[in-house]
Order: sequence, then C-alpha cells, then structure tokens
Amino acid sequence: MTQLNTLEPEGRAVPYVVEGEGPVSLVLITERALESDGLGVISHYLAEEAGFHVIRIGTRAGAADSSSDERAAEVLAVLDHLGLEDSWVGGYGSGGTVARAFAAAHVDRVNGLLLLGVEDSDIPLAPAIPVLLVQGTADAVTPAINAEKLQATAPERASIKTLEGADHFFPVTHPIETAVIIEEYLDWD
Repeated sequence: MTQLNTLEPEGRAVPYVVEGEGPVSLVLITERALESDGLGVISHYLAEEAGFHVIRIGTRAGAADSSSDERAAEVLAVLDHLGLEDSWVGGYGSGGTVARAFAAAHVDRVNGLLLLGVEDSDIPLAPAIPVLLVQGTADAVTPAINAEKLQATAPERASIKTLEGADHFFPVTHPIETAVIIEEYLDWD
C-alpha cells in the first residue's frame, strides 16, 4: 500500500509518496493533487516491476497561483527532507514545467529530465543532461509540436517517444505503455 506523506516547509503542506528502493531514482511532479494525478499506476509499475525508487510530489492545496519556481522550491524541500542528492526529475503537463524549472535551478541534483505532455514554456532545458519527452500523438492540450520545438534546442541529448493515438490523458489511458517507455530509457544500462 502506498502511503501519502506531507512535508510542511514554511507552513506549506506538500504531499508526496515514496515507492520502491531501486538504484534508479525518479521524481515525478504531478499536475494535480496526488489522489487524482494519473501518475499512480506509472509510479507503481516503475517501483514494483522495474525496481525504481519513485517519489511522486503532488500539488499542495491552494497552489493554483504558485509559480513554477515556487513549486520547484517545494520539490527541493522534499528531496532534502528525504536525503536524495540526485535523481531523474520529471512531470506531467504543468508538473513537467516545474521539473524544467527545478532542473534549470539545480542542475547538480538532476541526472536527467522526463517530460510527459510538454507544455509550451520559455524555460530552457538545463545544460548537459539527457531529456526524455513522451507525447500522445492526439494530444490537443500539449501538442507534439511542443516536444518537437523543445527537442530542436538540444537534439543531441533530447529524445521524443510517442504513444500513437493517445490524447492528453495518456498517463491514465496508457499507463503501462508510458511506464515501459520510461523504464527502457532510464534503465538502458
């Protein structure tokens, strides 16, 4: 059973879940509250089937007006609390934008960047880290062109993987397929 935890840096209640104990660490930043984020099945698969150490960090109550930098500071607080020095960091939709902000501010803590459903954002990719972009080909909310434009800024280290026919909710409608893409890319060695 997955247990919901809460960290309260500076009075903000940041929800998070830790699953697995494997050698590959992955932080997944959600677009919504943990109970409805759509990343639970992916996280559970990666922890149980692939042997990853996965930390899902949710959106705290009242965070609707928080900037990506404010949420990135909350991610840092959770990682510091858990004693996690470095990890792959990723997210879905706006959670991916937060992951980009975190990676740009804390490149020394990031082994790689995972973006599921890439938002159109002016946050540049952090230098010198690998990037995996996962897109649904029928995603009208975060269209594939967003991933293509981002990949063009770092073609030597950014890869796009697509889920044919999948819409914006591909983490929910195609969770195992999404998890397998992540597993194969992050655990290639």
